[in-house]
Amino acid sequence: MSFVKEFKEFAVKGNVIDLAVGVIIGGAFGKIVNSMVNDLIMPPISLFIGDKGFTNYFLPLSQKVRTFMENNPSASLDDARKIGPVFAWGNFATEVINFIILAFIIFLMVKGINKLKRKQEAEPEAPIMNKEEILLTEIRDLLKAKI
Repeated sequence: MSFVKEFKEFAVKGNVIDLAVGVIIGGAFGKIVNSMVNDLIMPPISLFIGDKGFTNYFLPLSQKVRTFMENNPSASLDDARKIGPVFAWGNFATEVINFIILAFIIFLMVKGINKLKRKQEAEPEAPIMNKEEILLTEIRDLLKAKI
């Protein structure tokens, strides 16, 4: 089997389409989770730790950045990154929270799908009958009704 023919079979079977749909939905869902974390969860946390915003917490890794931050205490993480290296622990923590929420939601989805699959597997399938079996069943039922 040639490589091109094998690839066409793979693409037509739906694997690629299923993967593409999953990636698109996952990207959109990731944006929703990012918005939930950045717009709903982190603002109350920022109130408790300061008005700077949680993602803007970092440790300067050079004297140049330290001096810049002393002179500009309200500067953001992006401003500090322009000056020099920083250890952006607040941004990292935000991304970890995003990941945990996303992983938990995906876990719940997979758990639900597995439950539905087990339920379908537990239900006995109706036997598939050919035309002769269908006719014989109808005749049997008619005979039972006359007796």
